[in-house]
Amino acid sequence: MIIPRPTALTPAPGRFEIPAELRLSTIGEGAERPAALLAGFLGADRPRTDQGPEILLEVIDEPGPAESYRLRITPDSVRLSAPAEAGLFHGVQSLRQLLAQDPDSLPCLTIEDAPLLPWRGLMIDVARHFMPLEFLYALVDELALVKLNVLHLHLTDDQGWRIEIDGLPRLTEVGAWRTESMIGPAGSDRFDGVPHGGCYTRAELTGLVRYAADRGVRIVPEIEMPGHARAALAAYPELGVHGKQLPVWTSWGVCEDIFGVHEGALGFCREVLGQTLDIFPDRYVHLGGDECRTVQWESDAYSQRKAADLGLPSPGALHGWFLGRMHAFLADQGRRAIGWDTGESAASTAQPEGLVLAAWLNAADAARSIARGHQVLVTPHQSTFFDYPQRDDPAEPQGQPGLVTTLEDAYAFDPLGVGDELPVVDPFAPSIDGVPKAGVLGAQAQLWTEFLPTPTAVRYAAYPRLYAFAEAVWSAGPREFADFRARLGRLGPQLAGLGGPAPDRTARMGE
Repeated sequence: MIIPRPTALTPAPGRFEIPAELRLSTIGEGAERPAALLAGFLGADRPRTDQGPEILLEVIDEPGPAESYRLRITPDSVRLSAPAEAGLFHGVQSLRQLLAQDPDSLPCLTIEDAPLLPWRGLMIDVARHFMPLEFLYALVDELALVKLNVLHLHLTDDQGWRIEIDGLPRLTEVGAWRTESMIGPAGSDRFDGVPHGGCYTRAELTGLVRYAADRGVRIVPEIEMPGHARAALAAYPELGVHGKQLPVWTSWGVCEDIFGVHEGALGFCREVLGQTLDIFPDRYVHLGGDECRTVQWESDAYSQRKAADLGLPSPGALHGWFLGRMHAFLADQGRRAIGWDTGESAASTAQPEGLVLAAWLNAADAARSIARGHQVLVTPHQSTFFDYPQRDDPAEPQGQPGLVTTLEDAYAFDPLGVGDELPVVDPFAPSIDGVPKAGVLGAQAQLWTEFLPTPTAVRYAAYPRLYAFAEAVWSAGPREFADFRARLGRLGPQLAGLGGPAPDRTARMGE
C-alpha cells in the first residue's frame, strides 16, 4: 500500500512494533539527514536508546542507481540501505507512508525499489498568483512523500516578479504588484478590481532551499526571458525595446512587450541570474524562452541593426541569440540552462547547443529535440498540465480552456513511450567532449496559476492527479490503473494529511 508502486515488494508474516524508546542507527556518510527526517516522523520527542530493536539506515558500497533503496522489516529490526543519501530519503518516505497506516507498528516486508526517471518534478507558477511561503514548505513535504525530487519555481512573468534582487528594489516594489487580475481566459474583458502581489526575500528562498535539501528535493528557479518580461519592464522601462513606462500586466495570455537586445537589458539579465545562483545552488536554471513574440524587435531600428551586424536572417532570430548569451553566462558559472521547447519553428532550431528543452507542446517534440542533440524534460501539456479541469462537469472549477485531463489520463502518461523508446540520461552525468549526451533527463507536472489563485485551488487541481503522475515517472514496467485506484482509495486520505506544517519563521530563514 505505497504510492508510487515499488519495483518489488514481498510481504512477510508479523509486524515490527515501534518501541517507546527509539534505537535509530546510521552507517556511512550520507545517512544522517535521512535518519533525522525519519526520527521526526517517528516522534521528535521519543527518547533515544542504544538497546532493543534497531532501526538502521546505511549507505552501502554497492553499484546501483543513487536513488535506489532496499527496505527490510522483520519483527526484530528495520534495515534501510541505499548506495547514496538520495535512496535513503526515498526509503524514509516509504516508511512514512506505512506509518500513516499504523503509527505504532510496521508490516514485515522486503522492498527493492528504484525510479524509472532521475528527474521527477513539479512546476508551480507563483508569478501569476503569489503563493504563501508556508504553502511552498508544505508542498516540498508533499513532493518528497511520493518521491518527486524537483520543485521548479516559476518566479517571474508578465503579471508579477517574485524574487528579491539586491540593488534592483523596484523589481519587488513595483514589479511584484498588479492593480487587478483578469477574470476568465485570455481575451476576456472582465477584471476583478482587486490588487494582487507578493514576493520572497533572498533569506526566505534560501531557507526554503535548505529545507527542501533536507528532504531530498532540489529547487530549480525560473527567470523568464526574453519574453514574459512585462513585470520587469514595469519596474525598469529602460530594459525594454522602446523604453516606455508600462504597468504590470493584468491580463492572461501572451504579452508583446519583451526585453531589448541592448547591453543594458543583457547586463540586467546577467545580474539577476548571478544573484539567483547565489540563492539556488542547483545545477539547473530555467530561462523560460517560450511565447516570445518578436514584433517589437522586427519594427525597432536598433534591433534590426543588431540582427544585421550579427549576420542573422531577421530580428526574430535574435530570440535564439539572446538565449545563447544567457546560456553561455550560466555555463561559465558551471550551471546548465533549461528552456521551454518552442517546437520546430526557426527560433527553436536556433536554440543553443547544450540547452535543455522542456517539451511541452506535444509529446513527439521530445523525440525531435533529442534527434537535434538536446537533453529534454518530457512535459506534454495534454498529460502534465494540471491547471486543465479534471472533469467535464459544470460543477468543476474553471481551469485552462481547451482540454480535460482526468486522473486516468494522468496515470496513462508514458514519458518514454513516444515513438522509439527514448534514452534516459543522468542529469548530473559528465559531458562527453564538452557536449551533453542527448536523451531524457526526466519529466515534470505543471501548475500554471491563472485559474488557481489560492493554495486551496492549487491543491484541488494537483490532487489526486499528482499521485498518478508520481507513479508514472517512478514505477517501471506495466502499470494498472485499477490497482492504482485501489491503493489511492485507501491511501489518499492519509497522504492528504502528510503535508507537514511549515517550521517557524526563524528556522525558515536560517537565523
